[in-house]
Amino acid sequence: MAYDQGLYQLMKDDLVDIDGLAEKKMFGGIAFMLNGNMLCGVHKDGAMYRVGKDNEASALAVPGAEPMAFTGRRMGGFIDAGSDAMADDAARAELLRLALDFVSALPAK
Repeated sequence: MAYDQGLYQLMKDDLVDIDGLAEKKMFGGIAFMLNGNMLCGVHKDGAMYRVGKDNEASALAVPGAEPMAFTGRRMGGFIDAGSDAMADDAARAELLRLALDFVSALPAK
């Protein structure tokens, strides 16, 4: 797999107390699904969080967070967390909080 095992473990540790999670191999990385909806994941160059369009501005204010542009095209409501964001416990916690706020409100799949 083309993802950082250290980031995977870090994210997995951040998610340990959340019920309803499943892992799924996607896009050369691992996505964490909450009740069947993508919440966050790790990829080759960092991590991503699904914060939703309403939370996007708040998420982009987190140091090290950038718009997600996996294929060169911006993916609205998704945030790319680079190495600076992933190395900062507070930044990861805020991105996860925003993602949980959005994804928890979605109907289960």
